[in-house]
Amino acid sequence: MTKEKAGPKPRPTTRKAAAEKVAVNERSDRRDMAHVPLEQRIGSVIKRRRLEANLTLSDLSVGAGLSSAMLSRIENGMATASLDALERLCAAVGIGLSDLFRETETKQGTAQLVKRPEQMEVVRVGTKFGHTYRLLSYDRGPRKLFEPFFIEMDKKSETYPRFAHPGTEFIYMLQGRMEYRFGEHTYLIEPGDAFTFSGEVVHGPEKLLDERIKFLAIIFYGE
Repeated sequence: MTKEKAGPKPRPTTRKAAAEKVAVNERSDRRDMAHVPLEQRIGSVIKRRRLEANLTLSDLSVGAGLSSAMLSRIENGMATASLDALERLCAAVGIGLSDLFRETETKQGTAQLVKRPEQMEVVRVGTKFGHTYRLLSYDRGPRKLFEPFFIEMDKKSETYPRFAHPGTEFIYMLQGRMEYRFGEHTYLIEPGDAFTFSGEVVHGPEKLLDERIKFLAIIFYGE
């Protein structure tokens, strides 16, 4: 019995290439780019763009006039490419040099964690009716973009305030059921329900159907 000769290994399928691309993107996304050296950020973008274009190291090295070894070092952040080499690499993967540097920029932003003991109870129209409003985020900018509240009510008070304000309001019901008035209409809101409406129209709780009510209310003021 003669053994069949093994044929040449098949080229990676499109599905495998796509999976490799996704894996690279996921690894890249998990990085804290603010602490990654520029060489590594450039290499990561070049590699991702090469894979998106379905190019092998050999393909790109020919297109950019660089050796495969040098290209591998650049992609892994182990070598610094000259500006001329970067221009050739960008042209070979179909992007401009400005696109490359835009994709390597570190993203700046702000974050705010307000621990439960630090969440401020604020006075609003409903406070005098026994309603509790806890402000969940404090906007320190020149303009308020949004205000998120955690609100608790109970049936001890049968009088409910009405509100009207600029922007859009979003309510997410956590506990209990209530009928909520919006203009000339009332809506039954139950746990898990989400209710979005224009803040300029007069609105507010109409009737509590359970002993205790808890919900989130977020007011978006816009630009």
